Amino acid sequence: MSQKITWRDQLTGAGIATGYVAWLLATARNLGFARDEGFYFSAANEYARWFRLLTQRPASAMTQQAIDSVWSANHEHPAFIKSLFAISKMVFFDKLHVFSDMSTAFRFPTMVLSGLALWITYLFGARAFSKQAGVIAALLLGLMPSVFYHAHLACFDMAIVCMWMGTLYAYYRSAESPSFVRSIVLGVVYGLTLNTKHNAWILPLVIVPHALFIRLREARAGLSKGLLPLPANVFAMLTVGPLVFYATWPWIWNDTIVRLQQYVAFHVNHDYYNMEFLGRNYFSAPSPRGYMPVMIAATVPTVTLLLFFTGALDRLINGVKRLLAALPWKAPARPDRLQIDLLLAVAFCAAVGPWLLPKTPIFGGTKHWMTAYPVLCLFAGRGFDIVTNTVAKRFAGSSRRGHLALVVGLAASVLVAPLLVTAHSHPFGLSTYVPLIGGVRGGATMGLNRQFWGYTTQNANAEYLEKNAPPNSNVFIHDTAGDAWSRMSDEKRVRPDLRGVGSPGDAQFALVQHELHMAEVDYQAWVAYGTAAPVYVVQHDDVPIVSIYRSR
Repeated sequence: MSQKITWRDQLTGAGIATGYVAWLLATARNLGFARDEGFYFSAANEYARWFRLLTQRPASAMTQQAIDSVWSANHEHPAFIKSLFAISKMVFFDKLHVFSDMSTAFRFPTMVLSGLALWITYLFGARAFSKQAGVIAALLLGLMPSVFYHAHLACFDMAIVCMWMGTLYAYYRSAESPSFVRSIVLGVVYGLTLNTKHNAWILPLVIVPHALFIRLREARAGLSKGLLPLPANVFAMLTVGPLVFYATWPWIWNDTIVRLQQYVAFHVNHDYYNMEFLGRNYFSAPSPRGYMPVMIAATVPTVTLLLFFTGALDRLINGVKRLLAALPWKAPARPDRLQIDLLLAVAFCAAVGPWLLPKTPIFGGTKHWMTAYPVLCLFAGRGFDIVTNTVAKRFAGSSRRGHLALVVGLAASVLVAPLLVTAHSHPFGLSTYVPLIGGVRGGATMGLNRQFWGYTTQNANAEYLEKNAPPNSNVFIHDTAGDAWSRMSDEKRVRPDLRGVGSPGDAQFALVQHELHMAEVDYQAWVAYGTAAPVYVVQHDDVPIVSIYRSR
């Protein structure tokens, strides 16, 4: 029942991906570095040192001393994406000199994976619904301010979006057309997903039940005998996947059990950082259960959500009708329309579900459930099909050219607004909220978080410090990590003579990135400088983002 994919479809997906990566590269220079990026820059530099040793003296590189001296850097997170950062820097910056900024080489793998996420979304939509739905789904995914922001960063959040969708698509293809090769591909992709981010732990809860549901008869027969018959593709996922995970993370090659326990414990017992929501600062459990749905409504373009609800409701109604009409129902041997809808629905719920629990921290904002967004956009693509089919019936007598013009016009009507909002959001993607709630100003009025990670320091330099700070001034860099500041200084994103320090009292200038829990830093600057008036305020749509204080 799946639609056939041809080389033209692959070109379409590749074209969307390439265009998106080009847009990301064109806008990378004026986006400052998030705090975590500084940590991953340093880790990637360490990994590059090991890769060089591996090519020069392989035996020395494989010793525990060599491995631990390098891979202990930032071992709280898996290695795959940081390894890509390292390899990209070694190839595109050190050797080929493709990028003039080292940071762009570090960021490039995330950009490519973000483009690949759009490509996979297109292919999934083209197979499951229609090619038109696939195009709309891929474009709507890229045209979200939060997705566009994270797609620039040398971090894991858009990488796990890509790998999550890659695993779902590999599973879908291996279930639709079973083969040994497709099963192995699923295992390899899932292994790399495990080595991307801990979100991957959730995927078996989506795929295993779905696979057993597809083979309901065999599952019942096996369970009656006390066995759990796993299809070959799922068996490969659960065996090859962990092997690939182990093989691609040198840190766990030694003292494996202990280090895996440390990895799990770090995330299960993760610190609860501060996050503002509706004017209140949350820094411990319980989390507000309304956080995730409110933030989705506030940050995902409204037309995308309307199409999502249209498409999801259509699939729900069709599924219920089919079940009622076919009772007693028997599962077919291959995924049919209902089972594909079920896979997408369960994957969406699994991605957003943890943020309905009171003990789940909310400190990362929307980035923690972005794995749900490709599925959200796939249902939105189906919603677009429904809209176009409904409108086309009103113009049944129109020519083929007229129908094409109708589709193009409707596509523009749903894509232009997300494009404008996303383009306008840069480089303040985390400060941006949709017009439904009043945009940036509405988000500030509602008491929604304006930023985190201190990435706006570069904007403060560009708008004020570059021209007004005396030579060799000390600057209190607030929430910006030292590694991130050093990279900005090396790349002249901030004046190289400016020195970043950790206290307002040690600086001639103090930056205060506006977050609710950072109010105390304002007070520190007032006391240190004897004034409550900043000399400059970086703004986005008239909303304060960074205040700059100057010592008297």
